[in-house]
Amino acid sequence: MRKLNIYLVVSILALGNIFTSCEAVKNTNKTQRGAGIGAVGGAVIGGILGNNLGKGGNGALGAVLGGVIGGVAGGVIGNKMDQQAREIETALPGAQVERVGEGIRLVLGENAVRFDTNKSTLTSTARANLDKLLDAFNHYPDTNIRIYGYTDSTGSAEYNLKLSEQRAASVRTYLIGKGLAASRFVTTGLGIADPIATNDTPEGRSQNRRVEFAITANEKMVQEAEKEAGK
Repeated sequence: MRKLNIYLVVSILALGNIFTSCEAVKNTNKTQRGAGIGAVGGAVIGGILGNNLGKGGNGALGAVLGGVIGGVAGGVIGNKMDQQAREIETALPGAQVERVGEGIRLVLGENAVRFDTNKSTLTSTARANLDKLLDAFNHYPDTNIRIYGYTDSTGSAEYNLKLSEQRAASVRTYLIGKGLAASRFVTTGLGIADPIATNDTPEGRSQNRRVEFAITANEKMVQEAEKEAGK
């Protein structure tokens, strides 16, 4: 199920209150209001969140929040991301698909992309699940895909960082081998960073052993969206 990031909820609600109190905006139509909120919202979100999250912090979440276009062009991109998110959810129901800003955060836990202990080789289950995502990735070739590998806190931080890098690279290599363009991918290992659950229980550690994708518009998609917005 898609989630709307709480940062965006707060920002959009605040902006909505500002705009709806202005008589000039009350007299505009829905499209004009959406473009106005998108433009200012993009600036606010990009400035406040992008600076903090878009430079490698918080993995996929930071990446999708770091490059907000805003305005009508941002809305065009957002519509395409909505469609892709729905395709991903349909293809792999067990995945956590989160539409954030103008991108998608996709979290694949051990139930989707599983590695053997201390290994970076993809299991047969992991390969089968990645295969299910191929159509959704192929249907939207003008997106960039950042892959982040994570581990639990068992073992040294240095070892886990290297292991997470190798696991993210294994996912990239597999997807490229299935025909996706290598230029679309960037991989990062974040080791024990950014846990999404406690590392004090087996269940929590299992959740932290994951791979995340940040799916964002590439330059071509941005340019096409800007052209469409200018019509």
